[in-house]
Amino acid sequence: QLQASGGGLVQAGGSLRLSCAASGRTFTTSGMGWFRQAPGKEREFVAAIHWNRGVTNYADSVKGRFAISRDNAKKTVYLQMDGLKPEDTAVYYCAAGRSPVIVTKKYEYWGQGTLVTVSS
Repeated sequence: QLQASGGGLVQAGGSLRLSCAASGRTFTTSGMGWFRQAPGKEREFVAAIHWNRGVTNYADSVKGRFAISRDNAKKTVYLQMDGLKPEDTAVYYCAAGRSPVIVTKKYEYWGQGTLVTVSS
């Protein structure tokens, strides 16, 4: 199971940190990622990280503003979001994959979403 948390309401330019804790079968995955889905839009990739070496990958829209990290001991992945913009408003989902997700882009496990709302 994947448990995401940390969403909320923030003003433009503000920061939020999302967390996603892995347990059960997701405990042995190779990597995790964050996705988001805004109202009326397709779900889009935000960032990903591999558990082993901490290799990361970001969508161009969040590069330089968001940072993904992991705590292997806690099996938790974080998404630090700085410089938030109204267009970052979305439901954010964490996901986990058994393969190197940055390469394969395959995610077998999905968590429930957490809503991030950025006001202008």
